[in-house]
Amino acid sequence: RDVTRGSVRGKRSSRSSMAKSVFVTVGTTSFNELIARVSEEASAQILRSLGYNKLILQIGRGSVEPKPCSSAAFTLQVFRYKESLRDDIRQADLIISHAGAGSCLETLEEGKPLIVVINEKLMGNHQLELAKQLHSSGHLLYCTCRYLPAGL
Repeated sequence: RDVTRGSVRGKRSSRSSMAKSVFVTVGTTSFNELIARVSEEASAQILRSLGYNKLILQIGRGSVEPKPCSSAAFTLQVFRYKESLRDDIRQADLIISHAGAGSCLETLEEGKPLIVVINEKLMGNHQLELAKQLHSSGHLLYCTCRYLPAGL
């Protein structure tokens, strides 16, 4: 089943910290629709209602670049690239990612809950094939941008 019929609400990091974070990665690509969807106010409200108070966006070469902000209730951080995303993945309680093989495997190696968002605009969508296979093995949930808020 895909994320439209499931949820990651029960999957949480064992960290005892009160601060919960979501890390969103698009790798080296551009996935403007994902960045726009996850950074919109409706998504931020859902994340806050689930106890997350930090959203970190790795936006790659995309043209959508949300403005970083910080308040007592919620922090939004944005960056394009880093040499390694391993620390961001380790520190996050939930990962939302494009379906790039490297991003998926690195997240799964860390044992983190993962929602893969399929880029429907790609031709010959190998991302969907990868997401379906990893989902059928019980490793992740997947959806399209349209259904992402429902999957949170």
